[in-house]
Amino acid sequence: MQYLLEIGLEDMPAHVVTPSLKQLADKTAKYLKEQQLGHGAISTYATPRRLALIIDDVAAKTADISEDLKGPAKKIAQDKDGNWSKAAIGFTRGQGMTVDDIVFKELKGTEYVYLHKETPGKPAADILAGLIDVVKGLTFPTRMHWSNYDFEYIRPVHWIVSLLDDQVVPMQLLDVKAGRRTEGHRFLGQAVDIAKPADYVEALRGQKVIVDPAERKDLITKQINKIATDNNWQIDLDPDLLEEVNNLVEYPTAFAGKFDQKYLEIPEAVLITSMKDNQRYFYARDTAGKMVNVFIGVRNGNAEHLDNVIAGNEKVLTARLEDAAFFYAEDKKHTIADYVDRLKNVSFHVKLGSMAAKMARVQTIAGILAGKFGLNADEAADLQRAASIYKFDLVTGMVGEFAELQGTMAAHYASIMGENAVVAKALGEQYMPVGQGTALPESKVGTLLAMADKLDTLMSFFAVDMIPSGSNDPYALRRGAYGIVRMLTKHGVDMSLTDLQGEIADALADKGEDNGLDYRKNVKAVSDFFQDRVRQELSGQSVRHDIVDAVTANPAANVTAEITAAKVLSDVADEDDFKDKLEALTRVLRITGKNPSTGKVDPALFDNDSEGALYQAVQEVAAADDALQPSADGFARLGKLSDVINAYFDATMIMVDDEAVRNNRLALLNQLAKLINVYGELTTIIAK
Repeated sequence: MQYLLEIGLEDMPAHVVTPSLKQLADKTAKYLKEQQLGHGAISTYATPRRLALIIDDVAAKTADISEDLKGPAKKIAQDKDGNWSKAAIGFTRGQGMTVDDIVFKELKGTEYVYLHKETPGKPAADILAGLIDVVKGLTFPTRMHWSNYDFEYIRPVHWIVSLLDDQVVPMQLLDVKAGRRTEGHRFLGQAVDIAKPADYVEALRGQKVIVDPAERKDLITKQINKIATDNNWQIDLDPDLLEEVNNLVEYPTAFAGKFDQKYLEIPEAVLITSMKDNQRYFYARDTAGKMVNVFIGVRNGNAEHLDNVIAGNEKVLTARLEDAAFFYAEDKKHTIADYVDRLKNVSFHVKLGSMAAKMARVQTIAGILAGKFGLNADEAADLQRAASIYKFDLVTGMVGEFAELQGTMAAHYASIMGENAVVAKALGEQYMPVGQGTALPESKVGTLLAMADKLDTLMSFFAVDMIPSGSNDPYALRRGAYGIVRMLTKHGVDMSLTDLQGEIADALADKGEDNGLDYRKNVKAVSDFFQDRVRQELSGQSVRHDIVDAVTANPAANVTAEITAAKVLSDVADEDDFKDKLEALTRVLRITGKNPSTGKVDPALFDNDSEGALYQAVQEVAAADDALQPSADGFARLGKLSDVINAYFDATMIMVDDEAVRNNRLALLNQLAKLINVYGELTTIIAK
């Protein structure tokens, strides 16, 4: 048997369509598995107005179940006179049976109550009707309610198709009852009854709806490629834009429009934003790679009256470009210094002062980072210049109109207003990375500018106790912290974020840039916040949870060291001798964890050869250049100490009465523990 489910709605936002369809398919598969209803492939279909799936090879019913159910022991089920106890009666009632159905069976010398139960399978239609709860349970980023209903959904539901072969499977959502009628294209089609699931795709095609997203996207691609070929253009089929356009139409027809060539004098980024982000158009270049004064759109309809459609789109785009040209001309009449001065009157946050004050803090933070990253004098000067002006484009007319061009316009205006290429590039990279998996800054100066800006934002909001909780993160602090983790991971700088915060707090206080705030009070909270982002990064790399916990246990929050340690431990965790090495090393940590010591070791107090052997081995490991930084070679050197460590503990009592000897032994073990702790809290690792 074959089953069709379609949910018909008012037009959904494009970005919701694909994830909602996947969610519907995944939850349907999970539901059918839980209900033990066998089925074949699940095919998915969607347009802005519908989410649908077809399930092949649906079993006629769930399997019959035959089972023997074990209850209480006979001595509990009956009293000495053979009367049934409440336990026995309750057990049978819970299974829909009576005490007359009880039989006794012996198990390991004890008799128990048993019930033999035959449960017939449920018809497929009964199980499929329950999918309405799956439909109701879909989650969306935004929801709305309509009419007088309290129920909320992404958009109002107008129809439901629910067909098992040629029979309607009853279900209802609010006042909408399932049937076999679906809606065609809003303007080119009409309502149509679906006889059976196999007819669904073609029936809608007849009503000018291409319900298969993959087919629709392929058609759009072919149409645009033909336009490109016919005109000898190069058209960038941005996959995200293509996905969005695909989810805006039911019957796509691509077209090309033009705009006045004078607008090509506007920066490309502005043209692309106007076309791509604002109007959902693709742009084109000639064979030499130069932008052409054309745009490519996709209408939700056929080719009839396409000239009118093109003219209307040209008019809308021209209005946008005219605004952009005006702002661009006006912006160039002022200097960067003019814009920077205006930032004194632009609030960063009511509790944190102006945007100019933020830039002053970022300059201070950038100076500290420049030293830690080893910038030369020219790079450090470029970083300071970039930090002193990097937010100036916020008060330009262009960014006021096209907010998504923040940073991009700063880089462009800087380059035409006399700033050098390094500074201009850094301004363009200040917001990077903008999200998980997105590009990192390419330049070192841009990296440190972006890092300093994010550090200031993070520390400042924590300083006023505006700390994200749950899903609430209005200032995207998690995203900023994760961006810093990714940048540190890329550049491999050995640096404690805990210590760094202290340096920043002192520097801001010394310069009077702290707004009277205590930037030190939440240092641990900020470090823990970073550690959560490191865990996120490592989990994304499929690192074992116990290793993640081990390397992120250090309160110093040294991202580079933690990422490296995780890789080292992951690489050796499956080796045959890893368990033996780990046990020896953690034996040291368990003692030193309870008995820390910073004393010096006096070899004169040794009273057996194992102490001298361990002392010598520790000194050799400590003498390596990378002893205090995690590395594969470093861990290998520690691993080779396992026999020496075991021999030491076999021959040596640590907690002896003689205080001098006891402290000497603890001092030696703590020296070794310091080398081991470079790799994290190894006691949390599970050796297999």
